[in-house]
Amino acid sequence: MPELPAPDYPADVRARLEADAREVIARYPDSRSALLPLLHLVQSEEGHVTRTGMRFCAETLGLTTAEVTAVATFYSMYRRRPSGDYQVGVCTNTLCAVMGGDAIFEELKAHLGVGNQETTDDGKVTLEHIECNAACDFAPVVMVNWEFFDNQTPDSARRLVDDLRAGRPVTPTRGAPLCTFKETARVLAGFPDPRPGAVEAGGGAGPASLVGLKLAKGEALPPRVVHPRGENAEADRPGTAPHDGPEPGARHLSSHDAPQQTSASDPKHPAGPVSEEGEG
Repeated sequence: MPELPAPDYPADVRARLEADAREVIARYPDSRSALLPLLHLVQSEEGHVTRTGMRFCAETLGLTTAEVTAVATFYSMYRRRPSGDYQVGVCTNTLCAVMGGDAIFEELKAHLGVGNQETTDDGKVTLEHIECNAACDFAPVVMVNWEFFDNQTPDSARRLVDDLRAGRPVTPTRGAPLCTFKETARVLAGFPDPRPGAVEAGGGAGPASLVGLKLAKGEALPPRVVHPRGENAEADRPGTAPHDGPEPGARHLSSHDAPQQTSASDPKHPAGPVSEEGEG
């Protein structure tokens, strides 16, 4: 049977969204360009993009619901069904998978009792695997509402979701303080983040990501001592005294700063010439 038209928002909710929508649309020379932020706006209302939300976007922008649906279903950032307060995304792309992302995802599925894109019974956590967090120098990486949690392990990821479900404070490795998915959606719609310190919080690329840029600029890279994950790299820098913990503002090391067993470091597997195919 044909699907009935989507219900409208209550009058007070619609009036509030219309005021917000006018502010968003005013930023663009063509109102159609406001569709992506408006989808974030309606997502911030109910935690996912409902048929009512798509109807609102269509009516506000003079589009058909089919046009709005085509966009809302194309981008994975828009949820099409109820989801949790915290979207926990585990990167399972190549590098994160090799570094432990697959193990983290399997651990969280078993621990939470949910599958991919499913939500815990308490409505707190939605688990999903994602293709890339664009943070390969800190692999394996987990994101919560698009904030970074770097260098994760199955144990640390399990503690993370337990803290989220229990309402305990959780601090991302870098970037803005954590907030709910609805609050994140409103910020993505282009509205100011009112939380103290959220705008000033930084979270740029790590040292491994910047090496190529420095070389391209002709900068010489200083020698440094490479440490396994969890050990302090500051102590071995010239003019730096050893200490037990990282200094404030200390460099956030990548998991790939750890020494690896290679032909140069493993006497059992010395480097040598590679024979051509067919040679003995």
